[in-house]
Amino acid sequence: MLIAFNKPYGVLCQFTDRSQPPRPTLAGFGLPKDVYPAGRLDHDSEGLLLLTDDGALAHRLTDPRHKQPKTYWVQVEGDPREEQLQALRAGVVLNDGPTRPAKVRRLDPPPALWPRDPPVRYRKTVPDAWLELVITEGRNRQVRRMTAAVGLPTLRLVRVAIGPHRLHGADGTPLPPGQWSEVVR
Repeated sequence: MLIAFNKPYGVLCQFTDRSQPPRPTLAGFGLPKDVYPAGRLDHDSEGLLLLTDDGALAHRLTDPRHKQPKTYWVQVEGDPREEQLQALRAGVVLNDGPTRPAKVRRLDPPPALWPRDPPVRYRKTVPDAWLELVITEGRNRQVRRMTAAVGLPTLRLVRVAIGPHRLHGADGTPLPPGQWSEVVR
């Protein structure tokens, strides 16, 4: 079984949380029994999370050797210059080594997304822009670190695809936050 889930902002990619007070987890969304996340999304990131009960499939989706492309829509602070985008395309050096090259393009107009709760801070004097970034790695907070390394701090991060799997339900319509659908394979 493979499940596509639109993880809301502020939800942990696990089923339990021992912190006090407990934070929202996957347990609150009525997911089928015996499925587990194939990969992670940070607490402050949103979008596509795949869950499965098939260990071999989870391995194919998450192991860096399989180089599954992961597509993100990223709202960044600032107006990206071509040299900043080119640096992302070439790969940037992070504290844990250089990244693989990324595919990147500006999203203009911005994508039509659901409102985030809480909203992203808005500053009249600082422009922002949306980028589509496709990477084939999955390091901790990688997209945020990559955009920061080129001078474009991330304001909002939404994963929209992993390999051929998109943030859509079985009927092809986008999944609302907190909703899930079984993926037909």
